Amino acid sequence: MTARRVVAFGGGHGLSASLRALRHCAPELDLDITAVVTVGDDGGSSGRLRAERGGLPPGDLRQALVALAGDHPATRRSAGLFQHRFAAVPVGVPGSAATGPGPAAGDDPDRDGAAPRGTDTADRGTGAAQRGTDGASAGTDGLTGHAVGNLVLCGLMELLGDPVAALEHAGAMLGAVGRVLPMSRQPVGIEARVRGADPAAPDEVSTVSGQHQVAVTTGRVESLRLTPSAPPACAEAIEAIRAADWLIFGPGSWYTSVLPHLLVPQLADAIVSTSARRLVTLNLAAEKETLGLSVADHLAALHWYLPELKVDLVLADAKAVGDPEPVERAAESLGARLVLAPVAVVDGTPRHDPAALGAALVPVLGADR
Repeated sequence: MTARRVVAFGGGHGLSASLRALRHCAPELDLDITAVVTVGDDGGSSGRLRAERGGLPPGDLRQALVALAGDHPATRRSAGLFQHRFAAVPVGVPGSAATGPGPAAGDDPDRDGAAPRGTDTADRGTGAAQRGTDGASAGTDGLTGHAVGNLVLCGLMELLGDPVAALEHAGAMLGAVGRVLPMSRQPVGIEARVRGADPAAPDEVSTVSGQHQVAVTTGRVESLRLTPSAPPACAEAIEAIRAADWLIFGPGSWYTSVLPHLLVPQLADAIVSTSARRLVTLNLAAEKETLGLSVADHLAALHWYLPELKVDLVLADAKAVGDPEPVERAAESLGARLVLAPVAVVDGTPRHDPAALGAALVPVLGADR
């Protein structure tokens, strides 16, 4: 049987959850998986490497690779190494090697699930010591807060001179059961016009720059743009989109992980023109950047940024949706049918359960046209 070719878009923990879910579709479905990853990260370890050495921020790419890592014990160990973060070690204290936090919270390659709170913020500078800081703190060495996989990817990109070749090599190291590609070979900036970014001026609209700052804004995002406005799309990503049977958008941070793909003109053209069917997986809860945005508004935002986009199916958790009628109408406006399924973890936190999400995806991706 010919494998169904699936392209999943996003970044961070949202994309990781989607990729792990796709892996749970086996053995019922034979899938050829490609992840297309945002490259706007400017916080945490990734932001430091981007600022100090240039090149693509590696954190979201690393997360996708680990989600696709093979199941052999050696590759699982390598995946754990990629996720390991260096803990703070007092400078000038010999022999004080950190026993450290190991993988960042929510990053355990042997545990299904997303980050605590279901967020999409690994490497985006939103945590405390375990996540690292935006720069090495005084009194610590330069490795503090960096994930090993970020350093490996940075080194491979410098060694090979091409991020796609670097990701292919890293994927081979991890025995990845799919392919990871950047949405562009060059990093991008994310800017938003935000109303009420300053709580003291709730009606004032200002520009918030940088993925991390947009992700944590307490105001309402009114518009989004990339800098540069038309970054060249990764050619291999365009090829994958054109050859795909399914495109999957979400879950993940809507403004900083999902929508940026629609703002790359060449990617947007490929997404609209491909014969592939399109599926949107909705989030389980609002995040800081989408506070005030209803579930239906998430779908409306897709149309706002890419009016030509047509969607076949919208997948959502019934408890997260509440009243399904507004969401059904929003889905229908995109040409889609709403499918409700229990896809959240059972502990009540807003995280997708990869096994449950995979079970919901099997009949959808396996259906004939």
